[in-house]
Amino acid sequence: MKEIFAEVITIGDEILYGQILDTNTKWISRELDDMGIKVRRKTAIGDKKQEILDALDESLNRSDIVLITGGLGPTKDDITKKTLAEYFDMELELDPSALEDVEDIFSRFGKEVTEINRQQAFLPLGSKKIKNERGTAPGMWFEKGKKVVVSMPGVPFEMEAMMAKTILPKLKKHFTLPIIIHKIIKTIGIGESWLADEISTWEDQLPEHIGLAYLPGKGQVRLRLTGVGSEREALEQEMDHEIDQVLPLIKKYVFGFGDIQIEDAVGEILKSKELTIATAESCTGGFLAHRLTAVPGSSEYYWGSIVSYHNDIKKAALGVDEKTLETYGAVSEETATEMAIGIRKKFKTDIGISTTGIAGPDGGTEEKPVGTVWLAISFGKNVETRKIKLPGTRILNIEYTAVHALNFLRQTLEKQ
Repeated sequence: MKEIFAEVITIGDEILYGQILDTNTKWISRELDDMGIKVRRKTAIGDKKQEILDALDESLNRSDIVLITGGLGPTKDDITKKTLAEYFDMELELDPSALEDVEDIFSRFGKEVTEINRQQAFLPLGSKKIKNERGTAPGMWFEKGKKVVVSMPGVPFEMEAMMAKTILPKLKKHFTLPIIIHKIIKTIGIGESWLADEISTWEDQLPEHIGLAYLPGKGQVRLRLTGVGSEREALEQEMDHEIDQVLPLIKKYVFGFGDIQIEDAVGEILKSKELTIATAESCTGGFLAHRLTAVPGSSEYYWGSIVSYHNDIKKAALGVDEKTLETYGAVSEETATEMAIGIRKKFKTDIGISTTGIAGPDGGTEEKPVGTVWLAISFGKNVETRKIKLPGTRILNIEYTAVHALNFLRQTLEKQ
């Protein structure tokens, strides 16, 4: 089945200057993907006629649909409408229906339509008006052969309403669209290149209509399979079969599918095993507790935390021995162990987990450089420890430590 491709052109100097965040392209891309249209490229350009003409020409050469946002306001710097009229060789003409829409909006606010706003009702003769129920600038639908160009306001809530009510339904009628399905496998504890080596044979045997993308994150890699077909149920079954084939190769790294986060996966294990947990944090400063409590219903298994940033708190609140701190230091296997045991006993939970390390940018030594972290898990009579070395900035080291701690916890629980 032929794939349908779209491109999004965002017009506005304010976007290029970084004065506003372009949220339109994200919203548009998600909606198009859901209905089977692939976005091939996104382009941001300024309010310059030649840039608009060049971008439109290039986009139409590559794709079936071009969606344009921005530059439809009533002021002189908004030149999109005039530029599109020139591109399609159309005269601007007053559209009575568009004028009624503008007058209706002004009447709601008890105001008279100004001449500058009346100009917004002039549309390229030959285009199709798209009603803007939330603003004064109508959208415009152009056809060039079998291809479609749509121009919309840049104001997000105006654009979204216009897309949802009119443009998306019209695109569905205009094109015969394929089915696009994405499936996500969440992995942790293995780098992108190593993961690719593990599944290279399987990846090479994927059918042409199922693609694979590696999406690395903080300590994690998402594997995204994208399937294109004409029948949803058959495509779903085929993609599920491919996932069944690859899982045995990477099972120890997989913690879930779709939108699940590592803290969700850990929470599900804790609930299923009816276990409780508390955290003792030093270098993470409560960030591990934040990740665990971000999960709805985490009060079923999470009891609380002590942020023992200062050594006096490690001793007073967690029972870490002063000799341990003097002999081995705060960042050590021994201190992490006593912190984990101390929090488990103090909160009377099944599990205690601790973090202690050097987040940076200062405080490192030759023996213990910045990024050195010790983790410990106290579970019953057993204590498991893990040393990690992180190369990031202070904030990244804190975030990565929390991810490593959650994965360490997942691996420990799965062994029980």
